[in-house]
Amino acid sequence: MSQAPQSGGLSDRLVDGLLELISAGALGPGDSLPTVRELAARFAVTTPTIREALRRLQTTDAVRMRHGSGIYVGDGIHRMLMPNPNSTPLKDEHIIQLVEARLTIEPGIAAMAAANRTVDDLERLARAVDTAKRSADDNRPKLNFHRELAAASGNQVLFEVVDSLLAARSREQRALRAQIENRGRDYEQHVAIFLAVESGDVEQARLLTEQHLRDLRTTVTDHLGTPE
Repeated sequence: MSQAPQSGGLSDRLVDGLLELISAGALGPGDSLPTVRELAARFAVTTPTIREALRRLQTTDAVRMRHGSGIYVGDGIHRMLMPNPNSTPLKDEHIIQLVEARLTIEPGIAAMAAANRTVDDLERLARAVDTAKRSADDNRPKLNFHRELAAASGNQVLFEVVDSLLAARSREQRALRAQIENRGRDYEQHVAIFLAVESGDVEQARLLTEQHLRDLRTTVTDHLGTPE
């Protein structure tokens, strides 16, 4: 019978033990884990105790507990960064900082995407560009252009940075999009970035993304009445 590691609190030890079990079994998202009863016996604890550890892992999507089905490895098991879903709304100055952060990060991401993109990446980027043209009642899955651009960079950490900003700050991102009056220009800029990435033009992808986000910063500062 396996025992939980001996250092730290019991819940911490169980979480570590469960993660080690997933790693040792080379399990990935969607793979099933033993039942709660089997896990409790494996780590020599009660079932409520193992459930508590599983709930901790569930909050970060490392595992998913499906009633009547079982316990599965979640999509979050390989994440290195985790957004805070309970953050309070940003103040105006922090919204500016959000745009500044994207302006610092995303041009480099676009350059990496131009260098590293795959056929699948380009297909998803093209679908993300197309998303902007769809009507509000179009029920097809909507892809975020900047998220897919980060995915095409081939760098998991950079992808998670952008994904976390978009996921945890969805309120602010919606507010930013609402401030874009010239949607046609925004769409054309996305198309131009996509074409630069598709052609593998690293510097053009960087410059176009920088200009795109500079325009967004100008829009935001004008709306908030904040000098650049």
